[in-house]
Amino acid sequence: METINTNEALGQLCQQVKQFLNEKKYSECEAIIRNAMQSYPHAPQPHNLLGLLLEDSGEHPIAMKHFRAAWALDPSYLPARVNLEIYGTFSKCHTRAFDENDCIENKRIRKKYSLI
Repeated sequence: METINTNEALGQLCQQVKQFLNEKKYSECEAIIRNAMQSYPHAPQPHNLLGLLLEDSGEHPIAMKHFRAAWALDPSYLPARVNLEIYGTFSKCHTRAFDENDCIENKRIRKKYSLI
């Protein structure tokens, strides 16, 4: 039961961060991500989301560290791998992955541009 609540909470976090980043509400975004890092220290989602926030803020090297941290926490977490690939290359394709749903669209785009 707790796993369902955790997954639901982390899914909501991903959607909230996506909305805040689109609205350029960076301080609110950072606050909810940092709170999630404390609440879910072993979850990859907060690190992946912090990486996206840091990319938006121009902090590329630190963002990459958080994408790698997310991947290290869960090597099967596809959004972290997708973001490492997108931001770690000189690809013109910058459709970032907030959650697993974004990875499906990314796969289509990467195929179109022969990135996979």
